[in-house]
Amino acid sequence: MSEPKIKSSGELIHFNPTANATVQPVALMRLGLFVPNTDHARARSSVNTVKSTVDASEDLYHLEVVKREGYKDISIRSERLDMATDFRVWLGIIRSIYDNGTFTGNLKLPFSKFLRNCGFDPKRSNRDMKTRIDSSLMRLRGVTIQFCNESGSLTTGLVNSANYNLFRNEVEIEGDPRLADLYKIDYRVYLRLKAIDHLPRKESAQALYTFIESLPKNPAPVSMKRLRERLRLKSRVAYQNHIVRKALEELKEINYLEYTEFKRGRSVFFNFTQRNPGLITNKNLESVRTVSPEILDENTIAKVTKLKESGFSEEEIAKILITLDMS
Repeated sequence: MSEPKIKSSGELIHFNPTANATVQPVALMRLGLFVPNTDHARARSSVNTVKSTVDASEDLYHLEVVKREGYKDISIRSERLDMATDFRVWLGIIRSIYDNGTFTGNLKLPFSKFLRNCGFDPKRSNRDMKTRIDSSLMRLRGVTIQFCNESGSLTTGLVNSANYNLFRNEVEIEGDPRLADLYKIDYRVYLRLKAIDHLPRKESAQALYTFIESLPKNPAPVSMKRLRERLRLKSRVAYQNHIVRKALEELKEINYLEYTEFKRGRSVFFNFTQRNPGLITNKNLESVRTVSPEILDENTIAKVTKLKESGFSEEEIAKILITLDMS
């Protein structure tokens, strides 16, 4: 799976996961499963443990179990899952599934390797880190997915069980094999961890990055209301709007996003004019544009040719080259 899959429209569907990037189910990035842990309202309440339900019918309609059983209504119920730990642990599960080659419902691997797949330093394999991972797996275990139709329902979860063996220093995670295609590449978005790493302790910006990067090429304008819903904040609307604007500005500051804000009637919208997941500077972009063909290897030339045939511009090709660390 070394080649990116390209639609006839020229849209790039996926890349392979690497140490610097992950591939994630689009639906989970858009639905607001992982949200910032920074809303100040949390300090005055127990909203972190209160479960909320989101409608996932439009985002998970493609699953085989939905097609086979004719489910019409799909919902996900969970407590707030944060970006700092829960999102990283979910990255580790997805990466471990990819390394395993297939998902049959069970994963078993050394704890140090799981830490590495989560993006944590494997040298931090201490009691505090084990406690942190355990707590996160417990929260992920609490994510419930329900499928319903006229004749019945199916209730399951992202993680059915998780076990850490102290003597073998091994992690074992079980999921529902009926949801195996949730993890398929075809419905995934390639997330550059570089953007996440450039936003330490800025979880609102991290969460909006995962949402914005999951949008299609040349997306329609997105409303302020939709971005508030993605963050699932609990403070006053005016303060939520402030957090959204601050997060978008932080994404712009790291050279990921260019956007404009405008109004339609009384509603505020954002037009995302450019996304740059590799955080490419103009200087680096120009250096790739002018690279001499003689110094490119045959594999890279073949990829460039495919991209050109699919309608990518020189600027888009240059960005992809840097994204794949081929420059």
